[in-house]
Amino acid sequence: MKKIPVCTPLLGGNEIKYVEDAVKSGWISSSGSYVGKFEESFSKYCDCKYGIAVTNGTVAIHLALEALGIGSGDEVIIPSFTMIATAFAICYTGAMPVFVDVDPETWNIDPEKIEEKITARTKAILPVHVYGNPCDMDTIVEIARKHKLYIIEDAAEAHGAEYKGKRVGSFSEVAAFSFFANKNLTTGEGGMCVTNDEKLAEKLKYYKNMCFPLNGQRNYLHDDIGFNYRMSNLHAAIGLAQTEKADEYRDRRRAHHRLYKKLLQGVPGIRFQKDTHDSLNVNWMNTIILDQKLYKRNRDELVLHLRENGVETRLLFKSMALQKSLQKYGCDCSGVYPVTDHLSENGLYLPSGSDLSESDIQYVCDLIRI
Repeated sequence: MKKIPVCTPLLGGNEIKYVEDAVKSGWISSSGSYVGKFEESFSKYCDCKYGIAVTNGTVAIHLALEALGIGSGDEVIIPSFTMIATAFAICYTGAMPVFVDVDPETWNIDPEKIEEKITARTKAILPVHVYGNPCDMDTIVEIARKHKLYIIEDAAEAHGAEYKGKRVGSFSEVAAFSFFANKNLTTGEGGMCVTNDEKLAEKLKYYKNMCFPLNGQRNYLHDDIGFNYRMSNLHAAIGLAQTEKADEYRDRRRAHHRLYKKLLQGVPGIRFQKDTHDSLNVNWMNTIILDQKLYKRNRDELVLHLRENGVETRLLFKSMALQKSLQKYGCDCSGVYPVTDHLSENGLYLPSGSDLSESDIQYVCDLIRI
């Protein structure tokens, strides 16, 4: 029986060559040369001047918040439909995540609902480019400027995505990316902050390295509380090789998405995420929403049917308002988020790795149509 995982990494370039070089150099820690090379290469890819490589995407968000001075008593607006890491990173600072429901078509934070959640304590908006689909950044930037708020982009799933011809990650004070194994670009585990603000870049570098002086002196006197969020040279070596293939891997996922849509066109009760207007969606995950009144199976039945035939799937994020961890933390989880709930209850990921073949996608779609 054919076996198709929901996502596997594609390591199709200079990864082995660069990792071997890093090992032979003797520099496998964060002091090796590949860290700087990766930071320069990826930040340039994002149309940003500075990149700060870290250990994962969650700490990239945390580091961004800390560098902007966000902490206890502050509020940060996020979508109710996102990975829990977005909210956890805010909690690490002592600040409070505030939830906004998402648009029913794009599944990104609904700009029309942001302003009603802004208070005197609000310090930032943290839009998430869900599944690689860019947010409506024009409206979000306008709201942020009106209320004098920071923007931190959670671009963990959106490497190479574009909004009106401009790369995501370049619309905000700072953006956070993830390089987890299932992302379009991977280092196994890893993350990066990107920014165009030189002073902010210096702060990010300072805080990620336990607040050692940036002049390289090791006098073991620390003026501030910092974090050990350094990326290793080995991870960065993989990242540099991946960035060299960034557009190729992005275009593969986009082609896979087009094929899924073509093969499932006309199947009653199945719909896909709609691209934000004038944007380039990188389709990190091929995700479908079932209308369980029109499709012949409910979601759980479809998941089981696919699993029995060797196809792995995943369910979608659960609403932030349903998370016991955030309720215990003190978040206001009393609101109603109908779009988020609908997506969570009716959606699933189909296999989405960059290494999928057309025959793999045909096989999956044939099973869905049966």
